[in-house]
Amino acid sequence: MEAFLVSTGLVAVAEIGDKTQLLALMLAARFRRPVPIILGILVATILNHAAAASLGYFIARWLSGPAFQIAIGVGFILMAAWALIPDKDDEAAANRSAGGVFLTTLVAFFLVEIGDKTQIATTLLAARFNEIFLVTLGTTFGMMLANIPAVLVGEAATKVVPLKFVRIAAAVVFALIGVGVLVAAFLKSGFSF
Repeated sequence: MEAFLVSTGLVAVAEIGDKTQLLALMLAARFRRPVPIILGILVATILNHAAAASLGYFIARWLSGPAFQIAIGVGFILMAAWALIPDKDDEAAANRSAGGVFLTTLVAFFLVEIGDKTQIATTLLAARFNEIFLVTLGTTFGMMLANIPAVLVGEAATKVVPLKFVRIAAAVVFALIGVGVLVAAFLKSGFSF
């Protein structure tokens, strides 16, 4: 039970303010369909964290290298550009089928979580406790504790704040994170500006 409780607590705290929480807000604002978004987050997290717990500590070292960090930074900048591009009709995005919203969320969350601190924490926790199931269950529960409120706040925010401003704010934050990751990766690799 210790593996579950420690995993839940660590991931719930680590997830506060994380990029996946921002993604949850953006998806909720864009699609305004909280149930398929929450289910997409749940399935993506289970798949991602089960893989992380199974692969163990060594894969986490490979995923944290400078080249991978540069790819993540570029990915954030691309996400910033994507956030600025409205759907042909934002109401059409809100009316997208639950299955489409679920799949979009599942793929986005799964990919964004690769190499993330919670994925690496899951890997390390599984190595520490020698327990894949309880660690995966705990880290998934911690992820949901942090992201369900983000989805609900993001969905409610679109009723008060125009979607255009939500897109701009999300793009700015994604771009800042992307630039920060790139700078850190270049500095870590010894590259000087």
